[in-house]
Amino acid sequence: MSDTIAAIATGAQLAAIGIVRLSGPEAIPLADRLFHPLSGGPMSAREDRKLVYGELRGRDGALLDLCLCTVSRGPDSYTGEDTAEFQCHGSPVVLRTLLEELFALGARQAGPGEFTKRAFLNGRMELCAAEAVADIIDAETAEAARNAAGQLSGAIGQRVGAIYAALGDISAHYHAVLDYPDEDIEDFTLAQYAGTLEGAAADLRALLGTFERGRLLHGGIPTAIVGRPNAGKSSLLNALLGYDRAIVTAVPGTTRDTIEEKLLLGGQLLRLTDTAGIRETDDPVEALGVRRSRAALESADLVLALVDGSEEFTAEDAEILRAAERAPHALVLLSKDDLARRTETLPTSLPVIPISVVSGEGLSALEEAVRALYPLPAVPAGEILTNARQAEAVARALEYLDAAQTAMEGGMTPDIVLTETEGAMSALGELSGRSVREDVTDRIFQRFCVGK
Repeated sequence: MSDTIAAIATGAQLAAIGIVRLSGPEAIPLADRLFHPLSGGPMSAREDRKLVYGELRGRDGALLDLCLCTVSRGPDSYTGEDTAEFQCHGSPVVLRTLLEELFALGARQAGPGEFTKRAFLNGRMELCAAEAVADIIDAETAEAARNAAGQLSGAIGQRVGAIYAALGDISAHYHAVLDYPDEDIEDFTLAQYAGTLEGAAADLRALLGTFERGRLLHGGIPTAIVGRPNAGKSSLLNALLGYDRAIVTAVPGTTRDTIEEKLLLGGQLLRLTDTAGIRETDDPVEALGVRRSRAALESADLVLALVDGSEEFTAEDAEILRAAERAPHALVLLSKDDLARRTETLPTSLPVIPISVVSGEGLSALEEAVRALYPLPAVPAGEILTNARQAEAVARALEYLDAAQTAMEGGMTPDIVLTETEGAMSALGELSGRSVREDVTDRIFQRFCVGK
């Protein structure tokens, strides 16, 4: 990391402010070359993290912009290196010109996530916190942003770090007794650490238990709207989105393919799929749509099953309700409540919500029902696992701890138990970055945006 990297940290579109940042040994000298404070003196003489107003000029002296500049010296900067940041007017032309000037002076284009990668490699943040940077940028709900912010502040690292330290104490005690038999060190017995292993396993089991909810929190809940043709599925999609996304007609079978949109409902991000009406048909195109509808139903975590409240209940309705009952979560929506109100009880154990997309009746009840189906785990902000890599490492550490407890209960020798315990420590080290492979690190930061 002896070179200096540069990148536009804001988007390429027009904006009020555009930011170009630098990191590396030449960051501050390059700022001195191009930025000239109106109050006089170079940026290299300025305090860290203090915004300075001045002229941005090219190598030929031509004025590019009037902007702000700030510098931060390593190791107390974001990346742990000397950094500089130009806050310009948000013209893409100005930002690109500044970047070209920096490249001409010896900087190079930063790769995706390279600023945060340098922060990790320089010990400024643990790997799980670095991953949270991308998560907070990608967050699409307030809950996802709060959880990512908690992880960025070190919530996962602190929780796992305490477990790692407790397991390290066991290993240190064992090896101290083994390596220094003549020293006055308390004898090592497995029994005295049984509670530590049990507590560590319980903590990891609880942490791993948050992953399923965290996966949905981060990526959205796969949701399928299903029902017979003309039950009101597309009308519901349009009502929830607030605009006409799907074609709605009185002709059954208008929807021939699945339509997918993201939607915030009840504080949850739904990956909503409007499906073709499920029925037997000889039309090959409609039959293909029905097959896709059944596939969406089977893969959904949440099913919204529509039953037309203005028509008689049919065998096809019953089949759809039975399929919905097999989903992890499902709600039955009795549609067209403005036309007729069904009095008989539907043959299902699922919650039934009468709705009308014409009057809006029942839509707020639907929102509250979705909110109730997906409560957040009762854990501090940041302690919900949303990352598959992290969850796999925790699961592997838990397997090692279970093996250690089994070995202890089976009367195995301490060295066998310690082998499993140290395997758990190695797995936990992958969360913080203590023992992660370089190729894994590269893959993690490749999903970041350039400039972060």
